[in-house]
Amino acid sequence: MDTSSDSDQPDDAPERPSTAVKLPRARVTERVRDAVGRARAAGPPPGPARPGFWRSPLRGPWLTGVFGLILLVGVIVLFVTGLLSYAAYNPDLAARNDQTPDKGWLGFYLFTWPTSPYWLYRLTQGVHTVLGVVLVPVLLAKLWSVIPKLFEWPPLRSAAHALERLSLLLLVGGAGFTFVTGILNIQLDYVFPGSFYVLHFYGAWVFMAAFVVHVAFRLPRAVRAVRAGRGWQPAPDSEEAAGLVSPRPAPATISRRGAVAMVGAGSLALLVVTAGQSIGGWWRKTALLAPHGRDPGSGPNGFQINKTAASSGIRPSDIGSAWRLTVRGAGRQEVLTREMLLAMEQREAALPIACVEGWSTPDQQWSGVRLTDLAALVGLGTDTPQVLVESAQRGGSFSSVVLAPNQARDDRSLLAVRVNGADLSPDHGYPARVIIPGAPGVHNTKWVTRLTFGEPA
Repeated sequence: MDTSSDSDQPDDAPERPSTAVKLPRARVTERVRDAVGRARAAGPPPGPARPGFWRSPLRGPWLTGVFGLILLVGVIVLFVTGLLSYAAYNPDLAARNDQTPDKGWLGFYLFTWPTSPYWLYRLTQGVHTVLGVVLVPVLLAKLWSVIPKLFEWPPLRSAAHALERLSLLLLVGGAGFTFVTGILNIQLDYVFPGSFYVLHFYGAWVFMAAFVVHVAFRLPRAVRAVRAGRGWQPAPDSEEAAGLVSPRPAPATISRRGAVAMVGAGSLALLVVTAGQSIGGWWRKTALLAPHGRDPGSGPNGFQINKTAASSGIRPSDIGSAWRLTVRGAGRQEVLTREMLLAMEQREAALPIACVEGWSTPDQQWSGVRLTDLAALVGLGTDTPQVLVESAQRGGSFSSVVLAPNQARDDRSLLAVRVNGADLSPDHGYPARVIIPGAPGVHNTKWVTRLTFGEPA
């Protein structure tokens, strides 16, 4: 009995056709078109998908175009200042500085953050956070103006239309996510299911990708609509109406110009109650929405803080008489008491503190020992290398940081022991903290216990 084959067919017989039904691409396309045609013929279901559901006489290409062009400029500035904020952390320098270690090519633009002008980060981050708040009314108004588009019927008409719809979904979701996480961070409400830096960073890139696609589709139409003027309103079923014009509008209670003015007034009000935290001086009293709108206490240490000594797990024994500063580098090590630091040459620098939440201080008069002088203790000359700064802080982000060589070499970069003529308070970093021109606030590490120059971080 021959058991070499279960088939009666010869070896060279053709393969049996698959039982799976394979439709030609043209036939699939035809079926999709038929489905779209049937959906269009049947008409939209009751509810928001029907054109008559949305009756505001204000909606139309002009109003949407105005808000869209404002957001086009604002979002670009917001994105650029956000990228600069990320660059200020010098994330390519060391893993300790990088809260988004899997950024890959998204960090293509990174560069070494400069120390001059010393107010650079204060400016860029202040613009970023204040503008993010000010744009909220414009964003909400833009979403309101195009809400009929979210329910248009049929939902998908072609491949290009599907791409546009997907970009719209990512645009609305990305905008909401990015703005909400940013505003929560400004208010110090760290309720995120992970690191704010990671969530905000990737959320912003998703939002911008969808934003670019949306602009490519809609910018020419928006420009034409704005040029046509606010008095122009195309027929509801015309291509120019873009599904925004109601076929049976309700009586108007406000003009389109009035709607734009109302949104502008909302943005102006938010500017007034927010910008003071970044501008400083008398304007700080107007920052009613800022969590650091007023100076905590009075005296030389009476300026803003983010984390107190208690919230950072600093115990009295950590900063008491037993405190020591360890300086390492070039195979050498020195251990200093605070008294030994005070005995070294003291330098002064007038520098602000600017934090990622958008708040900043006016220039404070800091005094202490230059980082270059501390590097010289372990045999390092004027070419001071990068330095790892470690704190007594327990837990949390940025308990240590790596400063770039240009930051360590700047004559204004100090291990400060006094501010405005008085010893540092515990909340401001007693016994010693670093203060670096142009650096984000979290890089001005408090309660410093160790400086390691040049060695791998």
